Amino acid sequence: MAKVYIPTSLRRLTGGQTHVEVEAQDVASLLEELEQRFPGLRREVLDEQGAVHRFVNVYVNEREIDDLGGLSTPLKAEDEVAVIPAMAGGAVGRPFTLEQAQRYARHIILPEIGPVGQRKLLNAKVVLIGAGGLGSPAALYLAAAGVGTIGIVDFDAVDITNLHRQILHGHSQIGRPKVESARDRLADINPDVQVVAHNEPISSENALEILGQYDIVVNGSDNFATRYLVNDACYLLGKPLVDGSIFRFEGQATVFMPGKGCYRCLFPSPPPPGAVPSCAEAGVLGVLPGIIGTIQAIETIKLILGLGEPLVNRLLLFDSLAMEFREVKIRRDPGCPLCGDNPTVTELIDYEAFCGAPAREVPAGEAVSVR
Repeated sequence: MAKVYIPTSLRRLTGGQTHVEVEAQDVASLLEELEQRFPGLRREVLDEQGAVHRFVNVYVNEREIDDLGGLSTPLKAEDEVAVIPAMAGGAVGRPFTLEQAQRYARHIILPEIGPVGQRKLLNAKVVLIGAGGLGSPAALYLAAAGVGTIGIVDFDAVDITNLHRQILHGHSQIGRPKVESARDRLADINPDVQVVAHNEPISSENALEILGQYDIVVNGSDNFATRYLVNDACYLLGKPLVDGSIFRFEGQATVFMPGKGCYRCLFPSPPPPGAVPSCAEAGVLGVLPGIIGTIQAIETIKLILGLGEPLVNRLLLFDSLAMEFREVKIRRDPGCPLCGDNPTVTELIDYEAFCGAPAREVPAGEAVSVR
């Protein structure tokens, strides 16, 4: 006998019963048996086509059936089944409005995403370090995908020199803080999204507080001091870090997961000051950050949904002139001072001193090369 939890809104059909026991081979036959015993219950769970309503979730042993076998999910004795309308709140979230069902229709029809995955996106919180070349495409696609909360850390103003690559901003926004320009643009892309503006430089004093509010960090910083700072803060907080960088015609992307290596494993120390010029000094192909930033958005969405194979322990290299992608392996370094077996970095440090030079007085926009 499977034990079925009946939510408050449906107990009018079960005579007030909170739990009922049903003998059934799978979820579909369980619902048919419930309908026989409690007429009207089936239409509260299934639509006219026999599919579970988009505003209802069915769980077997605390796992949503979309992640199992759907209505064909087999049942055995002592299994626990719960029927949870979305309006019940909690982890299920709000039911989709008609506009949301239309907006995310192409996601929802993907079996790998479906309504459950789309709710995960709507409940996710992602912070972008920078609203520049990398942050622009990442922010646009994350907002369009329905990531519910997007934080943006940037203290720069829009400049005309940004516009050939920073597609989040337009000519009419020149002179405005980038976080304000970004907030307005993303609100137009998707009013479902809450944009949290952090119009300040990220530092050892505020990094843990800011990044701690989010599930995933997307790094598009433009200097090594910030890059090491964000890496260390993510590791100490146990946050996934989706990292990207660009230089002239080349780009790189990877994902650092706590316990599986970090930026210090890849580059134990920064290059000497001035050894790697910034984009302002060396130039950058305007389209290039769009490619890398979009890859960062894809990796972020995969992490939220638990889909595919993220770029963990892999560094993706892109050469736009050769139109060539390559991949190299990254390993966790047991001797890493941050994530190694005997760590010596256990709190945030003075990163300007560590890198031998202060971070440029330009907030996160495009990342310098990390070759």
